Amino acid sequence: MNMPIFDRLKALWLPLILLACLSCQQDLYEVYEINPVDVLPVNAEKDKSKTDAQYISILYTNLFQEPIGPNRMLEAQAAIASVGDKQIAYDMLVSKYMRDAPALPSRQELDDDPRQFIIDTYQRFFTRLPTQAELEWMDSFLTRNPSLTPEQIYFSFATSYEYYHY
Repeated sequence: MNMPIFDRLKALWLPLILLACLSCQQDLYEVYEINPVDVLPVNAEKDKSKTDAQYISILYTNLFQEPIGPNRMLEAQAAIASVGDKQIAYDMLVSKYMRDAPALPSRQELDDDPRQFIIDTYQRFFTRLPTQAELEWMDSFLTRNPSLTPEQIYFSFATSYEYYHY
């Protein structure tokens, strides 16, 4: 009497066990090897500070679009040496040169094409093109702050950390 029930259960269990055993397969994952890449900021190569003479010479050339004369160089170096804080001396020098510089762009040039102004400023001060993120940020910053003048932007570039290094 119990035999037919056992046969029926065996007939039911056998296909289920076979189905379970055959349906379970090991998942195969493909492994792709990736070469390690060091991602550095744009100015990562600029780790050496400029000397006073280098800073003065480059600043003067950027603002006046001509090389600095030896007398002016000596005056600027003496001014930097006479001030205890080099950062303050550099800021004062930038302010003086910007007041006298004839080659600064006008507000109209900034308003006409802000993106080109940003690109030109990066090339002029950092001798490189801005990254897309820098370009977008600067464009957005100029849009949000319409009262900024080219002189203020040049001052910020000339006193930036990246400008002090090469």
